[in-house]
Amino acid sequence: MMTDAAALAGRHLDLVSAPFTLPRSRVLVFRAEDGEGVRVHTSEYERRLSECRVLDGIEILDADGTVLPVTDVLPARVSFGGALRLVAPLLAQEPSASPRSLSERSETKGATLTFADPSTLSVGGAPGLRVRLTHPDGRTEEHPLGDGILLRIAADRTVAVEPGDHAAALIATEAIWADWFAKCPTVRDDLQEMTAFCWWVLGANIVELPSLGDARAIVPSKIGYVGLWQWDAYFIAVGLRHGDPELAREQLDIAFRFPQPDGQLPDVVHELGVLATSDDLPESDRANLRRAGSQIADPSAPVPLTKPPLAAWALRKVLEIEDAPDYARTQLARIVRSQDWWFAGSDLDHDGMPEYGHPYSSGLDDSPIFDGPLPTAAPDLGAYLVRQDLELASLLQRYEPAADVARFRERAAATQELLLRMWDQGRGRFLAFGSGEPQLSDTVVGLMPLLTGTLPAPIAEALRSAVDDPERFGLEWGLPTVAASDPDFSDERMWRGPVWVNTSMLVAEGLEASGYAERARELREQIVALVIHGGGPHEYFNPRTGFKADRATTAFGWSAALFIDLAVQLS
Repeated sequence: MMTDAAALAGRHLDLVSAPFTLPRSRVLVFRAEDGEGVRVHTSEYERRLSECRVLDGIEILDADGTVLPVTDVLPARVSFGGALRLVAPLLAQEPSASPRSLSERSETKGATLTFADPSTLSVGGAPGLRVRLTHPDGRTEEHPLGDGILLRIAADRTVAVEPGDHAAALIATEAIWADWFAKCPTVRDDLQEMTAFCWWVLGANIVELPSLGDARAIVPSKIGYVGLWQWDAYFIAVGLRHGDPELAREQLDIAFRFPQPDGQLPDVVHELGVLATSDDLPESDRANLRRAGSQIADPSAPVPLTKPPLAAWALRKVLEIEDAPDYARTQLARIVRSQDWWFAGSDLDHDGMPEYGHPYSSGLDDSPIFDGPLPTAAPDLGAYLVRQDLELASLLQRYEPAADVARFRERAAATQELLLRMWDQGRGRFLAFGSGEPQLSDTVVGLMPLLTGTLPAPIAEALRSAVDDPERFGLEWGLPTVAASDPDFSDERMWRGPVWVNTSMLVAEGLEASGYAERARELREQIVALVIHGGGPHEYFNPRTGFKADRATTAFGWSAALFIDLAVQLS
């Protein structure tokens, strides 16, 4: 299975939307801009790729000076003009064989690039080949490949060139990916190739956070999103649990490890610390954030930045695969404090229903529900809070039998009563309210109350009808984040129309919780069909074409993880 999964994933490694990288590495290899050779960047928090250039070109030259093209890409190596193919049975038959003897038993054609360690690339190939390196300042240098050369990339992005044992590097990298793909879930035949690629995405997006010792964080993307976002960690853990439940638990642990004194969980854990309020952002961003922050809260105070309360939901799903009672009790204590913070620290108008004090905290930053004044009381937040209190009651009964869970169930019931007040009978949908003013945009947040599973039947049926309505949410390629009939709809603009895998998956869960199991299954099938049609687990998709939206990130963590989760369910 591991070899098959790696080969299936390799079909999608185009070095454009999916770069060549290694778990724990901050090095990314892309096709060169001119189409010849490859270029190298580092992956850094809050820095664009253009700011992280290491080499503008690595080219393999034959004896005549001709540049060998990239001919094949697999998770463990990039081939130029052919492949350096290790004899497959050798590892099993001769485990004590030295890297040198392995190299001698190989068939060498062209050259290959691989990793020697997370910060070092290795290049090797046939006799007579040379490698040409082009630096960002325009300098070039050439080296004969010999037995291989190492490109050691320092923290300042400078490169040191040294001789190396390429055969040994290739074997070590193959082993890393073989271990990873051995855990890839087996699913329905028509979903297996994309599942393998999505499993590669999760492995490729593993980074180390030096401030946390040996912590392994799966970031949303090594292209621009190098940190552990709270919401992303939940969705990534839900998919990861099917192959590596220990690593799934680690994602939640990192997300929960740094609460504020009042229990609020930070938006992001990154290599330099956490992002929990506007004061944790660069000075240039603070004034804008504070101006956009709550009009009810002190405008001169830091704006809390967090993500919606799906922590207990994610914890329960991860524990379904592999129980861990001591771990569960530790995390539940943190989640209870976070849930209490929402009611004590984010009910900014003191009416009993918490609000989003800033769009960042919703996860749907650009949704038109935030076009009005802040804070915003939103039906999705109400639904998440109801669901989380019910999840907490259930988990505490299991792991803390002596705990009094009545308060969680009572608070869930009270929150649902307030949530139902957001229902606009005339319009037949839930509305958000900005500083008490109704926000009339017809968005996916209005479908999230299905997650409670306890809506009055006529309201639940109205939401199911909205999901099916081709004028609103029932589009060919999935569930838009703003209804197609709404004036605010855009098929390309983030959170204002494109299809996102996570919101679609949550609506499917809501349909099932509300008694529409078959419709939920149909929506799940539509989601996986979208990802396959669109060519991979992109950040978001154009709902008219089913392809990646123009500005969306590729190889996106939660899209990959949730595809895997859906594929397992559907299989």
